[in-house]
Amino acid sequence: MLNDTRSHGLWEKTAPPAPATPALDENVSADVVIVGGGYTGLSAALHLAEAGVNVRLLEATEIGFGGAGRNVGLINAGMWVMPDDFPKHLGQHYGERALDLLGNGPYLVRELIEKHGIACELEKNGTLHLAVGPEGVKELEERARQWQKRGAPVTLLDAAETERRVGTRAYAGSLLDMRAGTLQPLAYARGLAHAAVKAGAKLHTGSAVTETTQAGGKKIVRTAAGEVKADWIIVATDAYSHGPLAQVRREQVHLPYFNLATTPLSDNLRRSILAGREGCWDTKEILSSFRMDQAGRLVFGSVGALRGTGLPVHKNWARRSLKRLFPQLGDVEFEAEWYGKIGMTDDALPRFHKFGQNVIGFSGYNGRGISPGTTFGRVLAQHILGQIAEVDLPLPLTEVKEPGFRPIKEAYYEAGAQIAHFAGERF
Repeated sequence: MLNDTRSHGLWEKTAPPAPATPALDENVSADVVIVGGGYTGLSAALHLAEAGVNVRLLEATEIGFGGAGRNVGLINAGMWVMPDDFPKHLGQHYGERALDLLGNGPYLVRELIEKHGIACELEKNGTLHLAVGPEGVKELEERARQWQKRGAPVTLLDAAETERRVGTRAYAGSLLDMRAGTLQPLAYARGLAHAAVKAGAKLHTGSAVTETTQAGGKKIVRTAAGEVKADWIIVATDAYSHGPLAQVRREQVHLPYFNLATTPLSDNLRRSILAGREGCWDTKEILSSFRMDQAGRLVFGSVGALRGTGLPVHKNWARRSLKRLFPQLGDVEFEAEWYGKIGMTDDALPRFHKFGQNVIGFSGYNGRGISPGTTFGRVLAQHILGQIAEVDLPLPLTEVKEPGFRPIKEAYYEAGAQIAHFAGERF
């Protein structure tokens, strides 16, 4: 996108095309106008359109331009925080409801993919959260205990079984989550867009919002060449928010994350590395993730930005790390490289905001956008349709609040990842 091979990398190369989505160039009316063409906005548009609602979606750049088109492609359940922390942070009323909704979120993703025939390389063999050392095992034991008491299909695996599944002796164990899986993230976003258009939604790309106002009881959302008058506005811009909705971005600390994709591996290597195609990430503070795409490319990523001095540092670290993990790979050749921004809230939990009467949105997915974005998009649609009252939403209403020292924290994360990777952090 935008002729930048480091923005969407492999996903841009292998995703089916998006639907035709012309820029907004006229003044129109709708029941609901959605700002943002990622998972939340597209899911909301699809579910509203299927209910017969007149909906317009405005995306500043292209469908899936933000985190939806740059992430690793892990369809995870829940969030980074431990399950028991949901009621601690959100209260009992919201905590268990949010946990149940997000825990089952991957099933909604699967349902939509199958219902709408979305070609996005869906894999349903689960994910493996990989334990680094004894402390990693302790963390996963506690995570397993908290999920299992809620009936979740998670299983703690020992080092031997982890080695058999992953193809490396680097980990002391793992947590297998059979709710989860992997997909091609940009292909999924584009597939949701196709489904929304087919259901009757009108999608406009290249249509950055320049102003939001109201008149005569209607909400007015303006772009450079047109405007939409509507009864409701859904704000679905998340970590890539700018312009009049930049407050959503400022609420989150950007954590840079990069991915590198190898050339397709031989059949022998595919049988020895992630033969079951589970998606993986580890318990380290500066974590690493990896998964296989359907063509046999190993997609490997970590914290950091592929720009300036970070480009050679992170690529060299990735080559060294892959050799340690999988000596059978030999010299590694990368076919694609890209990076993006993860929006982190101060408690690692998402937010529900009202920006005004009938102006609502969820944000702050903390690196878990696929399942929560899809799920919360449907929740927003159900709320507008009168199916879920505000008091019954999965998150409490909160004010937008910018964290202290945000620019300093962002610079620290980017520089800290470079320092750690330059030092050749060991497993």
